[in-house]
Amino acid sequence: MGVFVLPSSAFGVLLPHSPVVSLGTLHGQFHLVLGGSSNRKRKNLLTGNWQCRPKIVVASNRDNSKDNVTDDEDGSLLGSYEMLEMKEDELVETRRALSEVKARQAALEKERDQLLEDFASSEAKQKEYVASVLHDKELAVSELESTKSLFHQKLQESVKEKFALESKLILARQDAVELAVQVEKLAEVAFRQATSHILEDAKLRVSAAETLAAESAFQIDEQIRKSTEGTIFSIIEESNDAINKALDVAENAIDEATQAVAVFTDAVNPIDVIASAQSENIKLQGAVSDLEAQLLVSESELDRLKLELQQAQVQANAAELRSSNAEKALLEFQELSRKKALEQEEEIRSLLEKIKKEAVERKKVLSKAFKAELESIKAAVDASKEITCSRDNAYMRRCEALQRSLRTSESALKMWRQRAEMAQSLLLKERSEKEDDEGVIYIANGGRIDLLTDDDSQKWKLLSYGPRKEIPQWMARRIRSIRPKFPPRKTDISKALNSNFKSLELPKLDEVWSIAQEKLREGDMLTEHVIEKEVIEKKRKALERALQQKTVKWKRIPEETKIEPGTGTGREIVFQGFNWESWRRQWYQELAFKAADLSHSGITAVWLPPPTQSVAPQGYMPSDLYNLNSSYGSVEDLKSCIEEMHSQELLALGDIVLNHRCAHKQSPNGVWNIFGGKLAWGPEAIVCDDPNFQGRGNPSSGDIFHAAPNVDHSQHFVRKDVKEWLYWLRNDIGYDGWRLDFVRGFSGTFVKEYIEASNPAFAIGEYWDSMAYEHGNLCYNQDSHRQRIVNWINATGGTSSAFDVTTKGILHSALHDQYWRLIDPQGKPTGVMGWWPSRACTFLENHDTGSTQGHWPFPRDKLTQGYAYILTHPGTPVIFYDHFYEFGIRDVLTELIEARRRAGIHCRSSVKIYHANTEGYVAQVGNMLVIKLGHFDWNPSKENQLDGRWQKFIDKGVDYQIWLRQ
Repeated sequence: MGVFVLPSSAFGVLLPHSPVVSLGTLHGQFHLVLGGSSNRKRKNLLTGNWQCRPKIVVASNRDNSKDNVTDDEDGSLLGSYEMLEMKEDELVETRRALSEVKARQAALEKERDQLLEDFASSEAKQKEYVASVLHDKELAVSELESTKSLFHQKLQESVKEKFALESKLILARQDAVELAVQVEKLAEVAFRQATSHILEDAKLRVSAAETLAAESAFQIDEQIRKSTEGTIFSIIEESNDAINKALDVAENAIDEATQAVAVFTDAVNPIDVIASAQSENIKLQGAVSDLEAQLLVSESELDRLKLELQQAQVQANAAELRSSNAEKALLEFQELSRKKALEQEEEIRSLLEKIKKEAVERKKVLSKAFKAELESIKAAVDASKEITCSRDNAYMRRCEALQRSLRTSESALKMWRQRAEMAQSLLLKERSEKEDDEGVIYIANGGRIDLLTDDDSQKWKLLSYGPRKEIPQWMARRIRSIRPKFPPRKTDISKALNSNFKSLELPKLDEVWSIAQEKLREGDMLTEHVIEKEVIEKKRKALERALQQKTVKWKRIPEETKIEPGTGTGREIVFQGFNWESWRRQWYQELAFKAADLSHSGITAVWLPPPTQSVAPQGYMPSDLYNLNSSYGSVEDLKSCIEEMHSQELLALGDIVLNHRCAHKQSPNGVWNIFGGKLAWGPEAIVCDDPNFQGRGNPSSGDIFHAAPNVDHSQHFVRKDVKEWLYWLRNDIGYDGWRLDFVRGFSGTFVKEYIEASNPAFAIGEYWDSMAYEHGNLCYNQDSHRQRIVNWINATGGTSSAFDVTTKGILHSALHDQYWRLIDPQGKPTGVMGWWPSRACTFLENHDTGSTQGHWPFPRDKLTQGYAYILTHPGTPVIFYDHFYEFGIRDVLTELIEARRRAGIHCRSSVKIYHANTEGYVAQVGNMLVIKLGHFDWNPSKENQLDGRWQKFIDKGVDYQIWLRQ
């Protein structure tokens, strides 16, 4: 018996009305019965001398089909082998059966043509699908090209920004060098000015000493010369006189001798002559003794003169010594000055070297960051290239899958043709009969059927659109529910061998590609296209966000800024995020929703309410410092609020009350001075001069707050606990800085210690003191008031700033046509801003002065002018919650904040006041902004000392006007 390959659905398509065919083996007389449905009449064909052998049944694999075609061996139908002639009616019946077979063959031909047409339509659909895939590929390629162009554009922009940053860096280096040169010149000038007076004085003193010494030496020499000459002249004269006298005596002696000779000769008595000679000799001896006495006197005078000469020489030596000492002192001073000059020069050089190193390091950091950014961009481009390649590979795999689907369709078509031919052969050809095939029922595909292949079937869709993921369970159950039932698979070998169901030897599943049974293939997934597209879109958006954030960062921070607790970044704008009634609501949750709005408005720091458990609901009477469940919300709400602030790049400033603390228990005396909670202090933590709470600590270092026990910060354990608490708030809760309440109550040195221990990003102290008034009017000179605030800031070592209460009080009166109050005699602003602007926090109102307390409210009609002043001047401005959200001036405040940002004003910006009188106020702040307050008729073109081109940025008429430099 030959083997016929019959697909499971062949009869369903080729023989829709005859799912079962039964044929006998042709050995003589045979019966051919074509069976249709169960109610269809059967047609028999009886041949002359053909004998029907044991029946052979070909069964469809539809178990609900009950139609069978059998070759009945009926005695009435069987003829004898000797019967040779056929009846005429039987011949007609045979011809009719043959015609029906031919008609059935024609129907099969039509069915085959229909299958070919369906296959052609499937090929057309396949081509359309390929075209759509190619179109999607072109769209993806165009998107990739646009993404690449965007990458290149961003890259060019980043390169331009790099060049701009490098140019700015070069300019900054030049400015630094010029600044260093100017500093060096100023140092030289200052040194010269400082040393010129001393050098001139020393030179004058030395010259005066030299002149005095020379004069004294000249006078002594002159005296010695004169005395010596006089003595010598007197001695010479006396010697000449003595010699003359001696000559005269000798001549007289000669005359007398001559006379004696004459006497002897003339008979004169020689005794008289001898007597006269002796008398003359005696006179000569007396004259000689007189000369000797005069010589002794001269010698004594000469000794006296020598002594005076020695004394003059001693004085001259002393003058020379003083002169040499003065010269040594001058040399030492010059050496010291030279050393100081060298030290200053060395310091300037080290400063220049430091500036150069910082510039080089900054350049390296910028170049490193830029290189990292370029690397990230390159990596993104490479990733996009890889994604493009992977997409191309995916498309190639898709095409290969489609080609496999096409080949499978062709093989399926070929298989269908073979099956049609085999089905046709069953009707037309003879079949040999074997003894062992008697009673065998053939089934296709082991009793299992594939899915139907009409246009609405799942298999056709899989053939058309390619493979999908592995069939889930719910889909398998649904498929099983719509599939026809088949004979059960025989798992037992003996039952399988004895069963009447025998499987046709059809191709195996691994030989014929079956999409319904196909496993998941990574390269053939249609979802890969969507996934790849989503990945590319995510990476593109991530890259755009990174580039945008980097661009914004470069625009916001053109240079590195040193952060100090007293100033922050120097460009802080603080927002007081509560008022006196905020405790009545879940404030942390409400404030968290406003974080994005505040950040977009230009705010950089938010001052949060006191966090600790408090006797008063507002939080300013704290008790248990570590209990942060307050009237404003729970500790979880507080942490969420701070996290939201940080997500919007806002600093969170905590309102810290360190001056006083409410006790938990009473002492045996009935005084509330026993603290509870984690910080269980006793009376020793309270100052001894607190009149209400019997403290045992040291005297207070400030003013007394009478409503609660004043903490003694001089105690070591108190400072230790406070520092640990601040560290906990800073690191565990997430606070970035502090607002210190009532700092008048304790010394600023303790604040310095607390700030250095907690290292906040920004700190503000509330030093609220009374201003000076005279006859009910505010005094013009408020130097003593701002001096007290500056003294407190100085006590903290500059680690904390302070609220500029002086400026607030002056603005109350100055904005009522008293603008002359805004300038001091030195031409500077009259508040703390004029003396120490980097530590001045300017404000108009807070929860104490305004809100529902209203202790010192700012004039309502002057709010915009007041904010125009503090937001355009140096210092750190503070904006009150009520003004921003409840007073209807939010747009005005955001406009002023934008003007401050554009002008680059910071806490150390310079202020040059041009006019301050009853008509108005005009000042240039920094190098980029000019502001005018009041009805003063003025514009930059009218000011001769104001150079450059200016463009009006804000014009509020007589209230204020702001110009920015073009």
